[in-house]
Amino acid sequence: SHLEEKTQWEHPKSGKRKRVAGGLPYGWEQETDENGQVYFVDHINKRTTYLDPRLAFTVEDNPVKPTTRQKYDGNSTAMEILQGRDLSGKVVIITGANSGIGFETAKSLALHGAYVILACRNTSRGNDAVQRILVEWHKAKVEAMTLDLASLQSVQHFAEAFKSKNVPLHILICNAAVFGAPWCLTEDGLEATFQVNHLGHFYLLQLLEDVLCRSSPARVVVVSSESHRFTEIKDSSGKLDFSLLSPSKKEYWAMLAYNRSKLCNILFSNELNRRLSPHGVTSNSVHPGNMIYSSIHRNWWVYTLLFTLARPFTKSM
Repeated sequence: SHLEEKTQWEHPKSGKRKRVAGGLPYGWEQETDENGQVYFVDHINKRTTYLDPRLAFTVEDNPVKPTTRQKYDGNSTAMEILQGRDLSGKVVIITGANSGIGFETAKSLALHGAYVILACRNTSRGNDAVQRILVEWHKAKVEAMTLDLASLQSVQHFAEAFKSKNVPLHILICNAAVFGAPWCLTEDGLEATFQVNHLGHFYLLQLLEDVLCRSSPARVVVVSSESHRFTEIKDSSGKLDFSLLSPSKKEYWAMLAYNRSKLCNILFSNELNRRLSPHGVTSNSVHPGNMIYSSIHRNWWVYTLLFTLARPFTKSM
């Protein structure tokens, strides 16, 4: 009530009451001034206020039985999901973290105290992403390291460089991907979409598996896609057809290659969870949403046009 300058805790129609509960949001501290009055300091955004920030997250005084509605939906942001969590001491690696979903994930985790390593193919863009996070919170623990998933040697060098830091690894997010890319072979002689989206991550996990197990409880998150449903990797007899995974130029279609790599992501994640969950390492694959407007469509103007037309109807970053 702005007229009476007080908070009304009872809803005028339903009669439901609210109350402040839980700890302060991450980055906030409670202080007392010289007059003995309590105030609150937001160290992330460098603000001071006499209003309790928990007023934004009040709970029902007499909570009713929870409904079947899910807690988060397509409108939830990463910052909302991490609200109230302190990730200090957690070490995270995110591939392709200089833009799009990877960057938003890295920023949110870093602003909640985690030590985040942005594993990026382009070192300059990776460093720019680090600076953008530090602008939001100068105490954020973020670092960019070079990782080119199109080179198995680069994956090996990245794993060796990370292990040399002698730190644990609590979260590995396999996010990097290419979409709609023209056919080409990597230096390892494999079709690029298959190697970047799946095989590079598969190899990275093999090299870091021991660190994850030693750091348990730990988790792996593989960013896949619903488009995995629109393809197959078996031949007519029902056996795995390896030629479909890394096809020749004549047999290549960009969309199918992407779909197959995403199907491989899910199969990999499921089997990884089966093998490592007894050791305290869980693995989940996730569909981030349909046609989220990121830079993944940059390889072909047709996809760029399609994403641009769909942008008003889809979730933004």
